[in-house]
Amino acid sequence: MSSIPKIVILGAGYGGILTSLRLQKELNYNEADVTLVNKHDYHYITTHLHMPAAGTDHPDNARVNISKLIDEFKIDFVKSTVVQIRPQDRKVILEDGTLSYDYLVIGLGGESETFGIPGLAENAFTIRSINSVRLIREHIEYQFARYKREPHRTDYLTFVIGGAGFTGIEFIGELADRIPDLCKQFDVEPSLVKIINVEAAPTALPGFDPELVEYAMQVLQKKGVTFRIGTAIKECTPDGVVVGEGEEIKSQTVIWTGGVRGNRLIEDAGFETMRGRVKVDEFLRAPGHENVYVLGDNSLMFNEQGRPYPPTAQIAMQQGVNCAHNLVASIRNQSPKPFVFQNKGTVASLGKGEAIGIAFGKKYKGRVAAWLKKAIDLRYLFIIGGISLVLRKGKFL
Repeated sequence: MSSIPKIVILGAGYGGILTSLRLQKELNYNEADVTLVNKHDYHYITTHLHMPAAGTDHPDNARVNISKLIDEFKIDFVKSTVVQIRPQDRKVILEDGTLSYDYLVIGLGGESETFGIPGLAENAFTIRSINSVRLIREHIEYQFARYKREPHRTDYLTFVIGGAGFTGIEFIGELADRIPDLCKQFDVEPSLVKIINVEAAPTALPGFDPELVEYAMQVLQKKGVTFRIGTAIKECTPDGVVVGEGEEIKSQTVIWTGGVRGNRLIEDAGFETMRGRVKVDEFLRAPGHENVYVLGDNSLMFNEQGRPYPPTAQIAMQQGVNCAHNLVASIRNQSPKPFVFQNKGTVASLGKGEAIGIAFGKKYKGRVAAWLKKAIDLRYLFIIGGISLVLRKGKFL
């Protein structure tokens, strides 16, 4: 190992950005060379993407330039795409170069899990990035314009959302709020528009508090949403979806929110994975690689009941803080600290002024839960960018 260890962080998502910011704070001058690699020059707030996807907010409000967050005298930022990870050589191959490392942090983000459903990858949209939500927004508007030219094509006004997890439910809430404006803009009769949510599990928001789930469904049904719970999508075609026992729902807009898997680059690198996620040790390290840490959607951790933690922003942030601590400890020959997830609660928005959540051991719904969601968003902005970022971006979240 060189006299000044090289730390390479792949991905500027929640885990990667928190690791970077903590290292920036905790490392002494010349104690380590830290390089952050990301394919965009911005960090985007994944938990906000459902709004620009539906068109209720601008995509730029969900992104923050990385140069505004990091101290470039302490962290080198490389804008590039990772092509290959070679743990045996301690190298990362980028599309335009190679980086060697002594310590590697992998936080490359996940990919949509299609569960092998035919046609889903080819024909459905996903809410996964700034560019993907721009495409969804423009596509939805285009469907209204198309309908005005071909009024017999009601499938242009049928929107199918696959999956009733948090992303699906939050997007549906925003889309339901946007539809009246689109109908007014394009002079379309609102009763012609259909929003259909298809979920294979026996309930929406699986694993969440049943009372709050019931409230959420009532709120969204009043906004015109149709739920098909306990119904699986069997196939996705250019003309819609096939569900259940062969029933076809005709639609030109299918948006898949039904699952996340890890990154295929990690599988290709030879790490032990389950659906592209590494079952990390208590210090967030990959098995057999004491110098490789894996965070966020790329990591797999289990709770006391033996169930995997869902890959949320909250857990990725906490992992980032812990990872930075353990990197510094390793460099200084100190003992690492085991990662212990502290669940601070969960809130899901249901559109303007409506949300459900559990925090501080209590249930919240309606406007109070919406305020709580806003407070969580503002807190995150403060953590990564201080009061200046809160003042700049807070009014949009």
